[in-house]
Amino acid sequence: MFFKLLRAAMQGQTLTDTLTDETWNAVYVEAQRQSVLGLLYGVAGKMSLPFDLACQWASEAETIRGLNQLFDSEAKRLTQLFAEAGHKSVILKGQANALLYPVPTSRQPGDIDIWVEGGRASVVAMLTRMGMMDGLAPTAAEGKATASYHHVHLPANEKGVTVEVHFRPASGNYNPVTNRRLQRWLEREILSAQTTERGFCVPSVRFALVMQLAHIQRHFFSEGVGLRQLCDYYWLLQHSTAADREEVAALVGRFGLAHTAKALMWVLGKVFHLAPQLMFCKQDSSRGGWLLHEVMEGGNFGVYAPWQQHEFWRWVFEKRWRRTQLLKFDFGEMLWLDICYWMNIVRTLPTRIKYRKLSLRDIPA
Repeated sequence: MFFKLLRAAMQGQTLTDTLTDETWNAVYVEAQRQSVLGLLYGVAGKMSLPFDLACQWASEAETIRGLNQLFDSEAKRLTQLFAEAGHKSVILKGQANALLYPVPTSRQPGDIDIWVEGGRASVVAMLTRMGMMDGLAPTAAEGKATASYHHVHLPANEKGVTVEVHFRPASGNYNPVTNRRLQRWLEREILSAQTTERGFCVPSVRFALVMQLAHIQRHFFSEGVGLRQLCDYYWLLQHSTAADREEVAALVGRFGLAHTAKALMWVLGKVFHLAPQLMFCKQDSSRGGWLLHEVMEGGNFGVYAPWQQHEFWRWVFEKRWRRTQLLKFDFGEMLWLDICYWMNIVRTLPTRIKYRKLSLRDIPA
């Protein structure tokens, strides 16, 4: 029933099914876990909901609508701000994806991802001059910015909006060979971004198809991915052209994304009934079933996955065991993930010794 409601919401349909209060509450909880409350309300709000749940869900949907308006406004403001500093910028994922939905304000936003040209040193210097960051913390900490391989994560601003300023288009792969190919292509393709009527730039659909496939793969391997990202991909394919899909099909193998692409096509067909002609590669039911299981078990970015709930040492063991299992999904990428993991252990050793902590998660601001 949850998938039926989701499909109806995606396709703008109405349902006449009668659900028990227990079923409605279960649907609401799952929509909350998957960050698709606003999307499903488009269908659920026209059905016979329990009164208390109807009030709560309507309030959530209105909040999501308001957040989208705020995020669009902030995306426009940041675009103008960086342009005045001489830097071109492009909104990635969230607010760019929302424009593809029939009702853009129904997509539940999380943060703003914005690519800014110039490279890491230039972007960090610009953010510092603008007073948007005060140094970099070694790990995520309240009130401090952090930098990773591809972006600077800024703390929530006075409006409560969190911004990730990308100096690379994507986090990419763990395999350095396929990642180099991927990043070079993305850096070229992002230059064809177009300005929208909302006052910010969005990338081409073919850029988004490749970049967000890599994003889904990386999150799936490292922590988990949810239905919201899959809904986004459904709409990217709906807005793609045959030429877009043909080019993406020719690239996924070279970029180390083939296994995840085949799994994703199966899930999109199974859950959303995506038309076969919109798929750019064959379906893999085995890997697809694995991906769908983890999506439903872990929810948005895997935060509800059982292995994420344990104390430190049990969490470490479960995480290592999960990665060992994922070798069967994509041996090459998971092998490189493990190499990167141990390299990071060595790289961060001085910081952890300084603070006398086993994990960077425990290091204060």
